Amino acid sequence: MTDPLHAFTALLGPEGRALLDEVRGTAPADELAVATRLRRDHPAELVSAALGQARLRQRAAAKFGDEDAARMFFTANGVEQSTRASVAAYRARRLKDLGVTSLADLCCGIGGDAIALARAGVRVLAVDRDPVTAATARANAEALGLSGLIEVREADVTEVDTSAYDAVFVDPARRGGRGRVFDPEAYSPPLSWAVEAALKAPRAALKVAPGIPHEAVPAQAEAEWISDGGDVKEAVLWFGTEPGLVRATLLPGPRTLRGRGLPDPPVRPLGRFLYEPDGAVIRAHLVAEAAAELDGGLIDETIAYITADTLRPTPYATAYEITDQLPFNLKKLKALLREREVGTLTVKKRGSAVEPEELRRKALPKPHGRAALTVFLTRVAGAPTMLLGHPAPAA
Repeated sequence: MTDPLHAFTALLGPEGRALLDEVRGTAPADELAVATRLRRDHPAELVSAALGQARLRQRAAAKFGDEDAARMFFTANGVEQSTRASVAAYRARRLKDLGVTSLADLCCGIGGDAIALARAGVRVLAVDRDPVTAATARANAEALGLSGLIEVREADVTEVDTSAYDAVFVDPARRGGRGRVFDPEAYSPPLSWAVEAALKAPRAALKVAPGIPHEAVPAQAEAEWISDGGDVKEAVLWFGTEPGLVRATLLPGPRTLRGRGLPDPPVRPLGRFLYEPDGAVIRAHLVAEAAAELDGGLIDETIAYITADTLRPTPYATAYEITDQLPFNLKKLKALLREREVGTLTVKKRGSAVEPEELRRKALPKPHGRAALTVFLTRVAGAPTMLLGHPAPAA
């Protein structure tokens, strides 16, 4: 059986790097032919490792960008679990602005956060107990010219002394043998241990799943939910900042909506405009703060759609102009789509059991019109409702 560490280390040698250059950009359909040809002159295990690394680099480009991904090294778990570069860069800037000059990155993985921190000018101790993962992080620091700022240590994070550092960052593993882990105490290491480590440092940031229950957030922490391009990526518990604060941060930007402890917005009749809050705003339970900026209310007390009579610019929600409000009825929807010659139908839902793709297929089986329409499957004052409209023009 191949030793994973030996196979990875071989990639860092002259022969391995030459193979990596040769297989760069290999399409999946061509892998077998390329492997057969290369195995005539190179060890089969090294060829397999190089082709595997090429696949991982292609996958990683979405998170790290083409230029960095082409130079970095990855593991399968590392690509899946690492922080998107834009999010890591935002967090690194925030730590730098808080006065952090040195940081212990515990559970560093392949080093994505350590790279962002080093690029922000922070000296990093990056720790991971898995030998291959630690070797990958070390190789990435060297590949990107950051080894002078990043020290990688293969160790159990629970045994590392962090007292010499300004801050601690912990990114516990949230996947187990059966997939994604939702219980914070089932993280590796558990959230309770990470909180204890954070409280020992002047500053700390703990990366957690965006679905973390609000009641699981420690009283000493500030909680921040982060989205990038409209997709919620993670939540961060900050220590040494503003205990009890809740915020939603949207990238690019950044744009940050701070919690003010507002009561739930009132339910009001549907207005001309419907606002769909960003996922980070919803996860952070800051729909009331977003509604206050829009002078809006809710269409239903259990639904996170905001309605208002006027169009106001906001980074925290996407605005739609509503043209029709109808009880849910597939037959009526199909007739309306034919009448308006709709060829592009976008289906969104909140508070409805109907699957958007199923409705799109049934309501528009043969699209051939030129018009575009958005339909919201939701509840208005408790009643299943279809709201029809289109993205509002820029205010």
